[in-house]
Amino acid sequence: MTVLTRARRLALLAGGLGLVLTVNACATAEEAGVDEGAGAGTDVTSSEIDCSQFEQFGNELDGTEVEVYTSIVTPEDQPFLDTFAPFTECTGITVNYNGTKQFEAQLPVRVQSGNAPDIAFLPQPGLLAQMVSTGEVVAPPQAVADNVEQDWSEAWREYGSVDGTFYAAPLGANTKSFVWYSPKAFTEAGYEVPKTWDEMIALTERMVADDPAVKPWCAGINSGEATGWPATDWLEDVVLHEYGPDVYDQWIAHEIPFNDPRIVAALDRVGTILRDPAYVNGGFGDVSSIATTTFQDAGVPITQGNCWLHRQASFYQANWPSGTEVAEDGDVFAFPFPTIGSNGPSVVGGGEFVAAFDDRPEVQALQYYLSTSDWVNLKAKASGPGWLSANTGLDVSNLTSPIDRLAAEQLQDEGTVFRFDASDLMPAAIGSAAEWKELTAWIASGQPTQTTLDNIEAAWPK
Repeated sequence: MTVLTRARRLALLAGGLGLVLTVNACATAEEAGVDEGAGAGTDVTSSEIDCSQFEQFGNELDGTEVEVYTSIVTPEDQPFLDTFAPFTECTGITVNYNGTKQFEAQLPVRVQSGNAPDIAFLPQPGLLAQMVSTGEVVAPPQAVADNVEQDWSEAWREYGSVDGTFYAAPLGANTKSFVWYSPKAFTEAGYEVPKTWDEMIALTERMVADDPAVKPWCAGINSGEATGWPATDWLEDVVLHEYGPDVYDQWIAHEIPFNDPRIVAALDRVGTILRDPAYVNGGFGDVSSIATTTFQDAGVPITQGNCWLHRQASFYQANWPSGTEVAEDGDVFAFPFPTIGSNGPSVVGGGEFVAAFDDRPEVQALQYYLSTSDWVNLKAKASGPGWLSANTGLDVSNLTSPIDRLAAEQLQDEGTVFRFDASDLMPAAIGSAAEWKELTAWIASGQPTQTTLDNIEAAWPK
């Protein structure tokens, strides 16, 4: 076996071909510190879609208008505008795209005041349920339901439903269940990508034995006011992979408490990596440094020869230093979060959903278009790295990023269990408050696992 020295790793990682990447996922591009406009894709035309499919919505569409309200703002809005152009050519419908960073605060205000948009792109099922509860969301036409039945998994269909009624087709997607590494460095060291948790721990221990000065893992959970969210992703991945979708769903719905023994065991399993000083925090310091290291910076030591592994979402591709080659045989790439026990492949992620507040024919026509494989492939061509969809009609070769292609293949695999990010589905008092705070204390001060989860359970709204 050849032990790869830090100097040799630095030499291997230097001088990659370089990819400038963008992000459209859980973390905003502003948080990630990336050039949002970089890498945007190709022109699309009406010749790439069959205009006759819109005849089902009548012959009086020309000259009508539809407002789309969304949190996706400039310049990430451009690929959407590009894909609306052929729709307008076919139908004569003008799409008025209204993107705002105040979307989640303003949408309820608009709906309650009687000024609801025609269509809204909702970033999570919880917001869909909130909007449905107002009585203002209109169920889509059967043609949309048929497309979703054909091209999305049951989990995605359920996330677009409320109390058993289907309301919103999925739109884009993101996946979080990845571990980043350096293929070049692995090859040189004779390391193999692990497929199971036990293999990953064995590899971690081998890395320590080979070179104790280079920590196997680097991590960071600092994100300003949102500090702690990367730790929630670690916990979600272990809960889903170890205990399966039923327990995961029960946990989200509070059918089992947050301090259930299985959740305690899951966080302890996370701790076997994140709280072991022999394993972390490569390039930054001791265990407590994880709490002060920003999630944007956390994986960079892989490119500096200071760590080997970093668990983070597909959107982390935007954070590698300029000139880093992201490829299966490049400077950095990612492998799926390993399986645990007898459970098969599982993915934690997120996405948006298309909800309508009006059933005019032109609104239904746009809903239908956004649910087709025609649209999803045009969007893939028009977008740069950082965008994908769980639509099985997506030709993954239309995606420009190898990580996006890998993520799309996972989502299209019928054997993969997909679940939405748990903290996004839990009450805000938990998923974006108590859980962030307590998991940060669990890292920063070594707060006991039981105390951490007891405190989160105590914060659950009564």
